[in-house]
Amino acid sequence: MGANVIQSVRLDDVNDTLVLLDQTLLPGKTQFLNLKTVEEIWDAIYKLKVRGAPAIGIAAAYGVYLAVKPSEAADVRSLYEEFKKAKEYLASSRPTAVNLFWALDRMESCFIGEMNAGRTVQEVKEALHAESENIRDEDAEVCESIGKHALTLLKPEMGLLTHCNAGAIATAKYGTALAPIYLGEEQGYNFKVYADETRPLLQGARLTAWELERAGVDVTLICDNMASIVMKEGRVQAVLVGCDRVAANGDTANKIGTSGVAILAKHYNIPFYVCAPLSTVDLSCATGDDIEIENRRAEEITEEWYKMRMAPEDIKVYNPAFDVTDHSLITAIITEKGLAYPGYEGSLKALFDK
Repeated sequence: MGANVIQSVRLDDVNDTLVLLDQTLLPGKTQFLNLKTVEEIWDAIYKLKVRGAPAIGIAAAYGVYLAVKPSEAADVRSLYEEFKKAKEYLASSRPTAVNLFWALDRMESCFIGEMNAGRTVQEVKEALHAESENIRDEDAEVCESIGKHALTLLKPEMGLLTHCNAGAIATAKYGTALAPIYLGEEQGYNFKVYADETRPLLQGARLTAWELERAGVDVTLICDNMASIVMKEGRVQAVLVGCDRVAANGDTANKIGTSGVAILAKHYNIPFYVCAPLSTVDLSCATGDDIEIENRRAEEITEEWYKMRMAPEDIKVYNPAFDVTDHSLITAIITEKGLAYPGYEGSLKALFDK
């Protein structure tokens, strides 16, 4: 990825600032936001200025640290009350991506561990800072590992289809579903990538097409409803998608439209791979039926991306942000610890046991 790498989420600790690439402005404008308050960070997560499950988790970890860093709490117990308030507030920003809650819970576990060890207020703050940086650094390693495992399933010159954006700007580095594409590019695999535009927020058109083209990858943008003909014409040999939550049985929640791609892949006998960090696997969630699906504003469909409104003024709108892909449609789930195959209750748990 070299000189083209963009660090979409980082902490400027000297200036008490979370620095975010504003993904809502891409591809027309590359602008970084400097956020200092927990309210600004909540707004950035909710409004998709930062998006992608890992990037959301990283932003939340930095956010909850920044929330308590300037505190003048006299003791650790008082600081913990401030921490819990900030944690609960940030957790309310988006309901579906498990990484948000995973990162916040990990930060709380760090806090409690330091508190129980009798640390001072300053020592707790320093530990939270270190833990937030660990979450980011580990994600970069996880993404690279996912990419390496995924490459074992792919061959040079393959046509690959992806949906939404599970790339470098959605994570600390490389991405999840795009990690094998970046690693393959470095190794001369010459993949031909087809990027679904991903209605209604166009993450594929605005983000995936933008970052892959920027990295020199052979990428072709298609409308979501063109996936079937591209598969029928033999242009696609594998589908790679990311995901926001994996249930214990292998059902996966990802950006709306993913389940439709999986159904098409099954029909055309094309492998359908889900690239998911273990932090995205929620073993407490039995099936996809237990995953809360976020419903978003009607304006995202009716007018947000147009110069003029493109739907009747009073039309009813249903705008779920995610759908659930049934485990029976998934060829394998690719994690940083290796591959999970059908019989996911056992194979996913085995990866945690490694």
